[in-house]
Amino acid sequence: MSTQPLAKPVPISNFVAAIRQFPQSAFTGTATILDFLQTTSVLPESLSPYLTWDRQHYTRNLIDKTPLYELIAICWEIGQVSSVHNHRDQNCWMAVPIGRLLVGNYRVLEQDLSDGRCRLEPADTREMDINHPCAVDPTQPVHQVLNPREFNARAVSLHLYSRPFDTCIVYSPEQGTCGEIKLHYTTEYGRPAAKN
Repeated sequence: MSTQPLAKPVPISNFVAAIRQFPQSAFTGTATILDFLQTTSVLPESLSPYLTWDRQHYTRNLIDKTPLYELIAICWEIGQVSSVHNHRDQNCWMAVPIGRLLVGNYRVLEQDLSDGRCRLEPADTREMDINHPCAVDPTQPVHQVLNPREFNARAVSLHLYSRPFDTCIVYSPEQGTCGEIKLHYTTEYGRPAAKN
């Protein structure tokens, strides 16, 4: 992995303004947005209005949303992990302006949603930090995000999804089960999200 530092970090408002300039075509593949993330990082202090923490579960904090994309800050306490999940056939890019995280990717060998059964195998694991954003592989989009205890620090990841979605499929590789869940925001635009 390259250790070349990114250009000077920009405030989240500038980052959002830049994303809003991208044409629809930039969100259909992963290369254009990934190139942007590899040269543009977010000033950590500028994220403070969007950061909320919960010792029980990572938090999902909406920063910006249009018909083309949604941008979410996810706050990870030490040791927190996501479920293994997909993104409803939408592209996903991740950047980590604070701390570092692991992404564990999986191959889906079998899936029967009507029966709630699946068979997965681990594919690879990569580390993300401020200099190493990533794009989820659209051909193998099932993955898990982890803030391992040995990293011994909180982390914040920015997730940019092409086209907003409010459900996803979660998988249990150990149990061989899968099913749909509804997604919720912890905060929206810096304010507590309305409870459904």
